[in-house]
Amino acid sequence: MADMSDAERVGLVEQFWDALNQRDFAAVGAMMSEHGHYIDVPLVGVEPGAHGPAQTEARLRLGLEPLSDYRLHPGTIVVSGDMVITEHLEEWWWRDGEHAEVRFCSVMEVRDGKVDRWWDYVDLNSIFSVAPQWWTDHIAAGYQSA
Repeated sequence: MADMSDAERVGLVEQFWDALNQRDFAAVGAMMSEHGHYIDVPLVGVEPGAHGPAQTEARLRLGLEPLSDYRLHPGTIVVSGDMVITEHLEEWWWRDGEHAEVRFCSVMEVRDGKVDRWWDYVDLNSIFSVAPQWWTDHIAAGYQSA
């Protein structure tokens, strides 16, 4: 699938978001290329992010698996060459009822049927201002052990 059409790129990204919405972290990881890079842009230069399918899956599990509920609401998708840019809203719930609405702009490079780059532009304060301390500690410990 060396030459993908815009429709194929959009289809892959829609599958990607559907798998994430279902918290199928293995399926999301499998859509990353072996050298694919995933990071929240505010953390560029602070930590390395995830590289490849296994690290992407582990990073998603770290943050999203402990949530009591999670919903992804798809939004606009724009394609320009290998670049696919999306806006979406994620709702996060923790076990004691805390709730965050998190808006993302995701920039992806899609080549040969895989995601080579997934950079999320997000206001991390929209998460950390609401998140319970146990979850923040869990995230910090996970990033330190990676």
